[in-house]
Amino acid sequence: MPGIIVVGLQWGDEGKGKIVDLLSQHASHVVRSQGGNNAGHTVKTAGKEIALHLVPSGILHPHAQAYITGGCLVDPKVLIQEIEKIESQGITLKERLHLSPHAHLIFPFHRELDRLYEASKGEAAIGTTKRGIGPCASDRAARVGLRVAELMKPEIFKKRLESLVAEKNLELQKVFGEKPIDLEAIFDEYAAYAKQLRPFVTDAEGKIREALIRDETVLFEGAHGTFLDGIMGSYPFVTSSSTLAAGVIAGAGVGPLMIDAVYGILKAYTTRVGSGPLPTAVNPDVLEEFRGAEDFREVGTTTGRARRIGWLDLVQGRCGVELNGVDHLVLTKLDILDKFEEITICTGYLLDGEKIDRPPPLIEDLERVEPIFETLPGWQTSTRKVDKIRGLPKNARKFIEAIEDFCNVSVAMVSVGPSREETIVIDEEYL
Repeated sequence: MPGIIVVGLQWGDEGKGKIVDLLSQHASHVVRSQGGNNAGHTVKTAGKEIALHLVPSGILHPHAQAYITGGCLVDPKVLIQEIEKIESQGITLKERLHLSPHAHLIFPFHRELDRLYEASKGEAAIGTTKRGIGPCASDRAARVGLRVAELMKPEIFKKRLESLVAEKNLELQKVFGEKPIDLEAIFDEYAAYAKQLRPFVTDAEGKIREALIRDETVLFEGAHGTFLDGIMGSYPFVTSSSTLAAGVIAGAGVGPLMIDAVYGILKAYTTRVGSGPLPTAVNPDVLEEFRGAEDFREVGTTTGRARRIGWLDLVQGRCGVELNGVDHLVLTKLDILDKFEEITICTGYLLDGEKIDRPPPLIEDLERVEPIFETLPGWQTSTRKVDKIRGLPKNARKFIEAIEDFCNVSVAMVSVGPSREETIVIDEEYL
């Protein structure tokens, strides 16, 4: 049962989209099973670049079936726009994209509440994307949310929508002093979405399980990153889904014994969007060096927000390997470090003078940790055209070896540029 999970080991934005796209060349099925359109992947190949938010990155391969399963939070308007954008580029989605009836729906009032909650927190705001993800996930947990299943049944959908809108109107009017929700307008809008999405709605989870039983390769595309996990991440600066490998399969409706390998994606440095601690944050001078790199482009695919930059945090990386049960590491954006004379890595934290080797659970402690840095020599030559591991500069190979030694996992692939072709596959068995 060749089930393969791709998961980010940092705070997201590790370059998972490219790796999923690469691995999808050899997969018959590609699955997105958590998060919503607060995630985003940019895939670049053969002069074509496409940004995806809900549809799995593997959709660019015509042989692959793509699935949005019950663990996802779906904004129908956004999904329809994404479908239209993909099809406008000549990519066929009919009978290839499968939407689970178990997926929960995001409504306009979820987006409005997301904005209001963030505004009410002031300086303590989490820095959400304001896409309505958190409020939708809260409704799911409270068992009052509506799903694609209800959307497909107009009478049931309207009855449950009436109940949900009544509840939200109390909050909007009494707590925030906002105007009430127009029930009929939302019903009419979503009835139109139902007609457009109906051809894609199917037993996605059942199809995935059947594919695994037939021994077909299924690639599970993790959204976000390990430390945005709502339980094990840097709480409360986290997302509303489980971002771990275990959360990926739970949202896809498959069991752990159906998974053969977990690929952990680790960027050669650390980035973060939104609020929350970044222990290895670089100073302004070093930040300018990063910004001077070719194809730096550290801007959120979904939000367009600039990402904060830090040196590679191997305390975080090793913890991510352990939390996800990673079999193979994939190192991305090595080329961004090409011009540095020296490269810094974090191999431990000091908290109140005591060395610790895992991120502390209290956010107040994570804000106070002092990173223990080690300095490695840079290679100061371009890696962009390198296609074999032996072709990398000696110091680049030493950098990779230091990561492998610290994390106790071998690096299977190295990305040295944004396009699919700019990837070093160390051993073909990893494909």
